[in-house]
Amino acid sequence: MEPEGGTRCRFAPSPTGYLHVGSARTALFNWMFARSTGGSFLVRVEDTDTERNRPELVEAIFESMTWLGLDWDDEPVHQSDRLEAYVEAAGVLQRTGRAYYCDCTSEEIQARAKERGGTPGYDGRCRDRGLEAGDGRALRFRVPDDGSTGFDDLVREHVEFANSTIEDFVVLRSNGTPIFFLANVVDDHFMGITHVIRGEEHLNGTPKYLLLAEALGLDYRPVFAHLPLLVNEKRQKLSKRRDDVSVEDYRARGYLPGAMRNYLALLGWGPPDGVEVKPIETMVQEFRLEDINSSPAFFDTKKLDHVNGEYIRALTIPAFIERAVPFLPHEVPDAVAAVTALAPEIRDRVRTMAEVPDMADFLWLEEPKVDEAAWAKAMRPPEKAADMLDQLVIALTDLPLDAWHLDPEVDVESNTRAPGIKAAVLSAAEAAELVNDEGRVQLAKAQAPVRVALTGRSVGPPLFELMVALGRDRTLERLRQARSRLA
Repeated sequence: MEPEGGTRCRFAPSPTGYLHVGSARTALFNWMFARSTGGSFLVRVEDTDTERNRPELVEAIFESMTWLGLDWDDEPVHQSDRLEAYVEAAGVLQRTGRAYYCDCTSEEIQARAKERGGTPGYDGRCRDRGLEAGDGRALRFRVPDDGSTGFDDLVREHVEFANSTIEDFVVLRSNGTPIFFLANVVDDHFMGITHVIRGEEHLNGTPKYLLLAEALGLDYRPVFAHLPLLVNEKRQKLSKRRDDVSVEDYRARGYLPGAMRNYLALLGWGPPDGVEVKPIETMVQEFRLEDINSSPAFFDTKKLDHVNGEYIRALTIPAFIERAVPFLPHEVPDAVAAVTALAPEIRDRVRTMAEVPDMADFLWLEEPKVDEAAWAKAMRPPEKAADMLDQLVIALTDLPLDAWHLDPEVDVESNTRAPGIKAAVLSAAEAAELVNDEGRVQLAKAQAPVRVALTGRSVGPPLFELMVALGRDRTLERLRQARSRLA
């Protein structure tokens, strides 16, 4: 039964690091479920670990969530403000015989485990010693010796753990601060959480959660959904030591928030109609926890690039330019004007906003940055490339000045906005005999040396449009410089 007020789910970040893409996916699924059911999406900050917490990261995590469009209901709950509630709950466990004090150090526990062999972990040494609270003594939960603890999971169906496989775990550290499990069950009950949606790494901790709730007499059991692991291309769990996992890093690299959110929604779940790039409002309407796949989800950056490219192409030109400005060199006053001149062509070719400067820097640099590998490939055979450059200089010199403009009425997806320049390139290619057996111009072979001569690269905006943006004089100058280099 759901309490009055509908479903309530929570995202509980720990301020010991930036927002991980796995945590962001967890937050998103909680948010989508809450919004799809008309419930509440709540945030709780797990900041009881005073030695590892970095308070400045709380705001960074909130900023990343806001950037992703994940708005929350009510004020965030900080566990550091509720320490008394956890200590009180621990006292209940101790007074009712469900917890006991232990003075074993981690080194002693490890040494005994090594000596006896078998399963490592705590051996229950202090269960019946009757220790009182004191310095260096932690409070441990007394796990039942017999039976099992199980639960139904919306992603993994029924899960069962034998109690004999669960060691007596700490609920209060020796310094008096609560452990994750105790604080979570107390707060979930306090906040009226109906659905606990979290990562697979928490699956083995769920029986501890349930045993604590039963021992505290809470008569409380939420619905569980444990999300699949995120893995890299080697099917290894995503790790901040070897993988790019920070949401803030992806933001800095020019991914759009809508695209990042869209892609995260596909990690373990997919729209029933198979259409993966769509408005978040539509995804929310289609989202069901029961449809989440339990298999590990591959965090595929190539697919993320594809999704982000789709979102970029959907931007209006003014919106695209606005998004591009933060990525342009501020010391170059002409950078914005350069991007504006070729905005439709650049927008339709970049995968991230961080790629925009490389698409347009030839416009503000005195000389293009030459990719030597691209040069070597494009200028082969050198005699043909030289002839093409020579013929194009002739054709462009004779071209009327009114041809050096972009036609705003042309659909850039189907045709060029610079028909006069295209005609000049085609005529130069014919003169250089860059034609096939049927006498048709081999346009790709003709364009390759010209593009590298003008931009230094083999990829970029459409050739005819970039020549107009570069201007007649600079175009001719760079063609002559490239021809001189070939000689």
